[in-house]
Amino acid sequence: MNEDQANFLKAAKEYEQAKETMAKAGEALQEALVKLPLGSYLQDPESGLVYKTQAASGQYVVYKKLEYVRTAKEGERQGSLSKKEASQQGFSVG
Repeated sequence: MNEDQANFLKAAKEYEQAKETMAKAGEALQEALVKLPLGSYLQDPESGLVYKTQAASGQYVVYKKLEYVRTAKEGERQGSLSKKEASQQGFSVG
């Protein structure tokens, strides 16, 4: 086996493992989202990010019934939830 083939196999295994991990995390996230009322706001005490639960608008090929939006992380230009909306809900955002 040459180096290119070995690199491909390594990357494919890592990709497949990441897909499996993401699928499990996605299932856990959906289970948690179902238990929260739509329109719920939550703030992560560690990162300060604000999350809002909402009906999903659909994304890529995967359609999910529920999703969340969040304020931008440090270094991101913008999040999917505006800081203005989070502030209006009483959250302290930077």
